[in-house]
Amino acid sequence: MDDKKIQIRGIILTLLGGTLWGFCGSCGQFLFQYKEVTSAWLVPIRLTSAGLLILLLLAARQRGRVLDVWKDSVGRRDILIFSIFGMMLCQYSYFTAIQYSNAGTATILQYTGPAMILVFLCLKERKCPRSYELAALFCSMLGTFVIASHGNIARLAVPAKAFLWGMISAVTLVVYTLQPARLMRKYSTLLTLGWGMLIGGSILMILMRPWTMNPVLDGQSVLAMIFIVLFGTICAFFFYLTGVRMVGAANASMLACIEPVAAAIISAVWLKVRFRMIDLLGFVLVISAVFIISLNQMKKEKGHG
Repeated sequence: MDDKKIQIRGIILTLLGGTLWGFCGSCGQFLFQYKEVTSAWLVPIRLTSAGLLILLLLAARQRGRVLDVWKDSVGRRDILIFSIFGMMLCQYSYFTAIQYSNAGTATILQYTGPAMILVFLCLKERKCPRSYELAALFCSMLGTFVIASHGNIARLAVPAKAFLWGMISAVTLVVYTLQPARLMRKYSTLLTLGWGMLIGGSILMILMRPWTMNPVLDGQSVLAMIFIVLFGTICAFFFYLTGVRMVGAANASMLACIEPVAAAIISAVWLKVRFRMIDLLGFVLVISAVFIISLNQMKKEKGHG
């Protein structure tokens, strides 16, 4: 396959992965709105089911290698940190933000994470931010302010709990993105994700005890959960990560901006969520921050190439 076809296939897979993530958030919103589901029920089941399926698929293909991560102390420590402070908290806070608002708003709030990563790396490396980093940070902060307040400092335009959980999801996205790098280099991305989901989901199972809750479990609920686990989790990660290998991380992070766009459109069309023009302005500002970061990362990659 020539380079052009690889690029096209990578773009399609990355867009498909981002769209499935957006649809996954909207399915969660549907369950919250109409089926008496809460994030305390949904997230433990989603993570445990998806993690178990990923590890079973890997075990069928790689046999004994699934347990490699537990064979050294550094691997054990890193996978536990990622599972709890990356996967578990990131997913739980994201879906809780959806529960208190909607999929579009929660996804956009989480997308302030890349700007937080910039700040963290500047502090870690003790360097002053470059002009494009300052521009991205400004767009991200202004976009968050616009979404949260609609320009009125005196009150929040989104529920306080939704804003708080959305910001927690953005902070934990920093951990989710940066912390597992060593694990993914040594053991593979899918193995790291599988264990992260299974451990994070199992801990939430113990803490939240979803079996004591009584959501409406009908055909629509079951279909939504199947979509969330199979397509919105396993397929979305597989498509996105395959796309990353084909088009590069910087290109993929730009293409992944389709996730909040898809979540907002699906919420508006399917779940009748009404967004005002000022909300859309905030969305554009936050997505612009991700574009600025990604475009400059692409320039760096070309410079090293």
